[in-house]
Amino acid sequence: MSSEGPSPRATETRPYIGGQAVIEGVMMRSPRSFAVVLRRRDGSLTVKERAMPDARKGVLSWPMIRGVVTLVEAIRLGSRALRFSAEHYEADLEEEERKQGPGAGGIASTLMGALRSITGGLVGIATSDLDPGAPGEAPKSGRSMTFVALLFALLLFVALPQAAAAGASRLLGVEIDIRSPAFQAITGVFKLIIVIGYMLLIRRIPEIRRVFMYHGAEHKAIAAYEAGEDLAVASARPKSRLHPRCGTTFLVMVVFVSILVFSGIGPLLPKLPIGGVAENVLFFLMKLPFLPAIAAITYEIQRITARFCLRGPLRLVLYPGFAVQGITTIEPDDQQLEVALASLRTTLWREQAQGDPAVPSGVMQYRDFAHLMGQPAFGASGRAEAS
Repeated sequence: MSSEGPSPRATETRPYIGGQAVIEGVMMRSPRSFAVVLRRRDGSLTVKERAMPDARKGVLSWPMIRGVVTLVEAIRLGSRALRFSAEHYEADLEEEERKQGPGAGGIASTLMGALRSITGGLVGIATSDLDPGAPGEAPKSGRSMTFVALLFALLLFVALPQAAAAGASRLLGVEIDIRSPAFQAITGVFKLIIVIGYMLLIRRIPEIRRVFMYHGAEHKAIAAYEAGEDLAVASARPKSRLHPRCGTTFLVMVVFVSILVFSGIGPLLPKLPIGGVAENVLFFLMKLPFLPAIAAITYEIQRITARFCLRGPLRLVLYPGFAVQGITTIEPDDQQLEVALASLRTTLWREQAQGDPAVPSGVMQYRDFAHLMGQPAFGASGRAEAS
């Protein structure tokens, strides 16, 4: 997506499209559609599209509630897309292994297993766009993957920074009450260090680096869509690979919001005269019920900043998130832009068909980008057309 934001003309009648980078592909979602497009080793495109329920209404759309719902749904849909992409990536590796001999794809296959079980959920959050999307029902395997990802995130981004802050205060011989604003500020610094360090570390993995390239392609494709331009490589290529509603920016904003929230509620929490590790564990457990509220507050702040801070001096508010997006997005090549544009156009099939049963659905295979663009759904000009 573009950091300059959509033009008024582009967003008055068009649905919001959110997305996420996956392994050798891009997932896009809209109020009515969920689509994943993968680039296979032979250059062909595997497309998965399915209908989604209408956009959420009622209490689920209320402020403070919609943020938690959106985050959970982003993780669930993203986990589903990552699992689909990992399965096809492994299938391609196995095919190469049969051709090249045993052991050709062993390491990469092991990496994909780890990516699905732990790292995938966090990479999914960082490379997703937290736009209002459609709720979906995840299968049991997807729920377990979501739980593992959330547990890992809690340990890495909540428990570890608090433990690091406590360890640093002891190492320096400074007694700081863990409920104090000073301790929360130190914890926040360690959170930023861990988030940035984690992203820099996994960026060195070749497969993850390519996911980050697809992340940049996804942003550029949606930037062209939001600007009302042709959904073509030439239109997407010059767009910014940064966007204010990116999941990476959300993670950075969570750090600052958590400092403020826990600085406010920390002194109100009971002080137990036990000290040491036990006190830190109990304080961590007392913080857990407030995490959904922090996510909800962050989501609402991100919506406001994405709308009103794109230009002028308020743009400084977005710079921390953009800086970290510089890690999780990498300039894509034209083939990756084709995949992102194909996923976007596939998502628009159902949005623009308004329930037409002839809309392609399920898992489809196309020789290349030109073959997919030649489908009747895009019309003679190759532009997605409304019915």
